[in-house]
This record gives sequence, C-alpha cells and structure tokens, in this order.
Amino acid sequence: MATKASKTFKIGEYAKGGVITVEVKGNLITVIGKDWDFSTGSRKSSDQSNAQEFERTTIDATSDSAYRRLIERLEDLTTSYYAGEIYKWVATKVNIQKSLFW
Repeated sequence: MATKASKTFKIGEYAKGGVITVEVKGNLITVIGKDWDFSTGSRKSSDQSNAQEFERTTIDATSDSAYRRLIERLEDLTTSYYAGEIYKWVATKVNIQKSLFW
C-alpha cells in the first residue's frame, strides 16, 4: 500500500505557524511545520506551497514507535482533532506500525 503523496493542511490559528504539509514516500512519512505566507493571502484558498518551513520530522512507518511518534509530532503542531484528521489521511497512504504495550 506504500505510495508517494503529499498534502498541505491549511489549519490557521489551530496550528503552530498555520500550515502543516505531510509527505509520504514509500514507508517514510515527513511532517513539515510551516509559517503562513501572508504575501499570498490569508484565505484557505491561498497558495501556501512556498511558506517558510520551521520544522521537519521524518518517521519510518515500519518502526515499532511509528504511530506514537507521528501522533506526538502532529499534536505538538496542532490540536488533537486536527492531528487525528491528518493521521486519517496518512493511514490511507501507508500502513503505520502500531505497537501496543500493556
């Protein structure tokens, strides 16, 4: 199910910087935090492809801690609701290893 895809989530005030881009290349998931580029406008329809990146994390979907690391990274950048929404999109692109410890 591994693929190559990317999506930019323009969340605004509910995310650090306002923009989160997620890239999936094979089993690698890259989460990129970006500052909103107001030179292109303030609406969700504005082009944020050249927004300034301030953080980048790459996670291997096959590692034992992939799910936990992905959710923690997303929740650090945005609310748990939007982290869940972004996770749903990522899960359609790659199988994420979930390790349950108890």
